[in-house]
Amino acid sequence: MTTFKDRSDVFADLGTKLGIAEIFETLVEGEVPIRLTAYDGSATGPLDSEFALDIRTPRGINYLATAPGDLGMARAYISGDMTATGVHPGDPYELLNALDGLKFRRPSALALVTIARSLGWERLKPVAPPPQETLPRWRRIAFDGLRHSKTRDAEAIHHHYDVSNAFYEYVLGPSMTYTCAVYGDENWTLEQAQENKYRLVFEKLRLKEGDRLLDIGCGWGGMVRYAAKRGVKVIGATLSAEQAGWAQKKIAEEGLADLAEVRHSDYRDVPEGEFDAVSSIGLTEHIGVHNYPFYFDYIKSKLRDGGLFLNHCITRPDNTRTTKAGDFIDRYVFPDGELIGSGRIISEIQNIGLEVLHEENLREHYALTLHEWCKNLVANWDACVTEVGEGTAKVWGLYMAGCRLGFQRNVVQLHQVLGVKLPADGDWTVPLRPWWQP
Repeated sequence: MTTFKDRSDVFADLGTKLGIAEIFETLVEGEVPIRLTAYDGSATGPLDSEFALDIRTPRGINYLATAPGDLGMARAYISGDMTATGVHPGDPYELLNALDGLKFRRPSALALVTIARSLGWERLKPVAPPPQETLPRWRRIAFDGLRHSKTRDAEAIHHHYDVSNAFYEYVLGPSMTYTCAVYGDENWTLEQAQENKYRLVFEKLRLKEGDRLLDIGCGWGGMVRYAAKRGVKVIGATLSAEQAGWAQKKIAEEGLADLAEVRHSDYRDVPEGEFDAVSSIGLTEHIGVHNYPFYFDYIKSKLRDGGLFLNHCITRPDNTRTTKAGDFIDRYVFPDGELIGSGRIISEIQNIGLEVLHEENLREHYALTLHEWCKNLVANWDACVTEVGEGTAKVWGLYMAGCRLGFQRNVVQLHQVLGVKLPADGDWTVPLRPWWQP
């Protein structure tokens, strides 16, 4: 079927004025997969669609027109200028799944003129983004310094993690663990799977009572407390003041102060060394790919000969594409976050003289984890909105549901890499075969 978007004579007519829905049709490759309505009364997409987007205000068009793609859609949605029906804002997974594969095409110059004339030139002017959005990368240099400097890293962590401890308790549950859980099967609870993740890390590192562990990027101290309960002396480091305060209080409540400590500190400022093991669970995403040599050399410098380390992080499915996060993730979730494939990570570990013993991909486990977090956000929606505001709560629903889809579609993965600092003679200090339970 030929529609107006395929006819050049429509755009050649200087009197033509398109509705918002018609403009959307001109920019989409193929059929519009869901219902779309707009404040001008226009509509497109299947009438019987389970899901719909409604562009409610002219400002919503400003967002969509000045930042085409994910960023503009996110701005309009988070601000309330575009609403979604058929899904809960705490878990818009099904809507995102329906929109997956939606592609926009570049309109011709003639079509652009018609679109601009139809919308009005004022709709093509940038307007202030929602307050949840951070500065673009190039402007962060002026305020926070070069990417992955200590000052800028601290600000990036503050943006993401110092939202509200109460909010995180609603979303993450009692474990306060904001990293991928490890499931025995799909019927496990989130708490079972998070406990199992710490158990897996603990066993892989061959920790025992009396050992010393450094946990860098320790979050709210889940790994720190797990190890301390088993007689290990642990130092954790986090750039988030909110996390450190919560963790120290929990350590005291559980009577672990003689063994466990969580510092509000850059991991680079921990002076102690000669640890039996180092764990890094969810930090590598924040440090920058070009800093990997320094990062893994730092881990090496903190280990005794024969000491083990475990690196747990989100990765790309290959080592060829851009390392930078997309605009929505960079502006709203993980400023300055960078990802690369597990092959690059393993190469960098090997290049500084550490030996890789084992690696595994937990991609599907993260999809299950994110599903549970979204369920928690939905169940506690009103309390979360009261705590951080509707806009921020919507950011988290959108982000976590989108990430769940990303892990399911193999856009991103999660890898654990286990390694050892060999003694000078190169002898292994570990058993011949894996010693942990899967």
